[in-house]
Amino acid sequence: MTIFSKIIAGEIPSYKCAENDRFYAFLDINPIAKGHTLVVPKHEVDYLFDLDDDELADMIVFAKRVAKAIRAAYPCRKVGMAVLGLEVNHAHIHLIPLQSEGDMDFRREKLQLTAEEMEEIAHRIREQF
Repeated sequence: MTIFSKIIAGEIPSYKCAENDRFYAFLDINPIAKGHTLVVPKHEVDYLFDLDDDELADMIVFAKRVAKAIRAAYPCRKVGMAVLGLEVNHAHIHLIPLQSEGDMDFRREKLQLTAEEMEEIAHRIREQF
């Protein structure tokens, strides 16, 4: 069972931003920007492109709704989307508020946010979703 499956099951706490019956969105605990959110399918699959076509399409549509909520909560030029998937063997999409292309650099120093700040960010996104 992956760490993301444990988060979805409620075994590990998370800062939930959005959810439906098939997908779950929560804040990255090592964000590179306020509002950096992960979107995952609720069932385990290692590689995003191993999802069947309909599920992949539905996940992108769900991520689009989350991105709109992020942008409303944290005004930015755009919300960037990245698929890396090397750290956790559970398909996921990173959604990151962007003011410039440099904001998408995963080598940047991660933000150090308190639990209260993380909950406030998640709350703002949930309100917009």
